[in-house]
Amino acid sequence: MKTYTILDIGTNSIKFFVAGIENQHIKVFEDINNISRLGEGLYKTGKISEEAIQRNIVALKEFLEIAKKYKSDQVITVGTMGLRTAKNAQEFITKVKEELGLKIKVLSGEDEARFSYFATISTLSINDKDILVFDTGGGSTEFIYGKGDMIKERFSLNIGAVQPTEEYLKSDPVTVEEWEELNTTISEFLEKNFPDRKVDQIVGIGGTVTSMGAIKHEMKKYDAETIQGSELTLDDVQHQIKMFREKTIQQRKEIVGLQPKRADVILAGATIVMNILLLNNKDRFILSDRGLRHGIIFHELLSFEKK
Repeated sequence: MKTYTILDIGTNSIKFFVAGIENQHIKVFEDINNISRLGEGLYKTGKISEEAIQRNIVALKEFLEIAKKYKSDQVITVGTMGLRTAKNAQEFITKVKEELGLKIKVLSGEDEARFSYFATISTLSINDKDILVFDTGGGSTEFIYGKGDMIKERFSLNIGAVQPTEEYLKSDPVTVEEWEELNTTISEFLEKNFPDRKVDQIVGIGGTVTSMGAIKHEMKKYDAETIQGSELTLDDVQHQIKMFREKTIQQRKEIVGLQPKRADVILAGATIVMNILLLNNKDRFILSDRGLRHGIIFHELLSFEKK
């Protein structure tokens, strides 16, 4: 068995994934995350703060300690929106290389979307439907239109859960006016940048939607297989938005299924999800627990099979 460790450094969290490939099958050993907030304050300064740099280096170091027992053949470290946009991204990349020996590959938005799409179609029976896969992260949202194993269009928009939270949601709990301004901004931004394309099915991936799924299922302990292939309706999304708006951040931390570190940004994330559904005239979407990390290992499997 060839074993891989994948570290996906996002704007809001680092995802740690250890998996092996044997006999054309993927076996997962670890799949956890640390909400380490690389992009905290990024939209104000354009830079990753020193505190965020150190916090994320510590998180990566802790993951590497866990990874030692698996003796991985290859460690793959990727960065996404936060490292695509930060003025001092290279400073972080250099420190990680010097202190931990990790070489970070910063993915383009298009590559991020491509990996995410293939992770999704590898595990859901969507047949020949025209689908839209979206991934709302901390710093951006990826969109992929496809049919079967063919990608028709993919793009990344610079709107995620962190920046709108910091810019608009300053009260605790948020005011009606704050949320309405947030919602209007997100709605207008998406409408301006979205293609006029019909889809049969929408699939959501990433931490925002899986957290919302965990809340719906009242998961005290996260269960990936319960999330995989389940649905969230527009009513579910709007009900959760109402709940998030009415609670303080501390009260949100008590919501069963929600990671406490995600409590402050979940409202903005859910608002993005709602507007994606409304813009596409859909009253529900499928949840997938699979994401960028799964797409990378799926890509390695295909490469492995060709050798």
